[in-house]
Amino acid sequence: MTTPRVTSVRVDEEQQALLIAGEGSAPAEVELAGRRAVAAALVAEDGPDTWSAELPLRASRWGGAELPLPSGDYELTVDGVPLDDFEIRSVLLAGLRVSATSGTVRIAPPVDPAYETAEGRLALEGRYAALPGAGENAVFFESFYGQSSGCNPGAIDRELARRAPRVTRYWSVVDLSVPVPEGAIAVVEGSPEWWRARADARLLVVNDWLRRRFDRKPGQRVLQTWHGTPLKRLALHRPGLHPRRWLAVIRESRRWDVLLAQNPYAERVLRKAYAFLRKPIWVDGYPRNDVLLTGDAARVRTALGIGESERVLLYAPTWRDDRSEMVDFVDPNALAAAADAVVLVRGHSRTIRPGRDHAGSRVIDVTGYPDTAELLLAADALVTDYSSVMFDFSATGKPMYFLVPDLEHYRGKLRGFYFDLAARAPGPLLHTQEELVAALSDMSAVAQHAPKYVAWQAQFNGRDDGSASGRVVDRILDLGWLEA
Repeated sequence: MTTPRVTSVRVDEEQQALLIAGEGSAPAEVELAGRRAVAAALVAEDGPDTWSAELPLRASRWGGAELPLPSGDYELTVDGVPLDDFEIRSVLLAGLRVSATSGTVRIAPPVDPAYETAEGRLALEGRYAALPGAGENAVFFESFYGQSSGCNPGAIDRELARRAPRVTRYWSVVDLSVPVPEGAIAVVEGSPEWWRARADARLLVVNDWLRRRFDRKPGQRVLQTWHGTPLKRLALHRPGLHPRRWLAVIRESRRWDVLLAQNPYAERVLRKAYAFLRKPIWVDGYPRNDVLLTGDAARVRTALGIGESERVLLYAPTWRDDRSEMVDFVDPNALAAAADAVVLVRGHSRTIRPGRDHAGSRVIDVTGYPDTAELLLAADALVTDYSSVMFDFSATGKPMYFLVPDLEHYRGKLRGFYFDLAARAPGPLLHTQEELVAALSDMSAVAQHAPKYVAWQAQFNGRDDGSASGRVVDRILDLGWLEA
């Protein structure tokens, strides 16, 4: 046996793969590893002392379609040893752009580099500004800045596809690794087609701020669905708000025609937090929560590779303003062992890019899973902190646990709350993983919060009845914003 040695690395444009050639014994494993995805190569012995490997730049996740790898930096390893002495010129493929410098393989969206220069961006913005726009019976969807096709926009898309099949549905995505609904058209942010679709669509449905330049076209509407009932203070209510940030909030909210709220409490908070004073707020429940009452939990568990009898815990903390990655208050593998459960780890959308997937025999990192609501449906219990998923999961009536070791810091200094979580939480507040494990095995910890749970549901889940998407689409079609 001789140590495998790489002699060349090149891109096969037709196969959309890296082709690696080498000498010595064929390696057992050739991998391309990134923060949120890993691709494994097919290795073949070509001769007594030569070998080759084909490493696909596309992958299927969660039983879905085969899509390009997510954008980011990847490490190429042979039997666990990183390669650091190869280069690849930038190659634009059908679904991605790939290059390598000093051994780091960089996957990028399939956008011509000319459009990523300052001059290229300005040229596209100028072209966008000149378009008359709003001439297409189409919707431009964006969820979490193009990192997902789920949340409220995803649920509205499903209902529109069913009831208004003549409507063209565009989805803004950061790259083509983001799956979009069947029949929809993915447009990569910053590409010429992205700018054109954004200008020509009659309706924009988004769940966060509109990035980049936005010029409202005559007849164009913007439905801001937002992405959660707020516990933590936001927008104009955030502590220490800089005057420039204040102006940005006002400028942003003036772009919206309608704001969607899950419940009357959220309506009051969002109206004031965004100074959204003279335009309508639709209090129709959250479309994303329809699946909690109508969905198939068994299908989701099968996609995740979870057995029917397995206990499933979903750990879904919110992000922190003072750190880029997900908090490390839980050791998922230790929790899985102690609770005899499969642990799903769901990082916040803001931690997708800087974070890295957790791994373990009974740990599944689902930060990149397309739809959080399906994870809530599949879980037997939720472990969270200050995330708005608490207001969604409560529609199921299943147990919730609040792991909040930084409660005083978060409440008093970092962000602040709209109400006292400790007094009203529909589940126990815990400060260590040991306390969490003990509570998970103690049914009385849940039972004693039952009255609070009932009161919580009455206030926050009154319209989460499985029909919110229908009510929102009714409004859209009745107003004549789209032609069914």
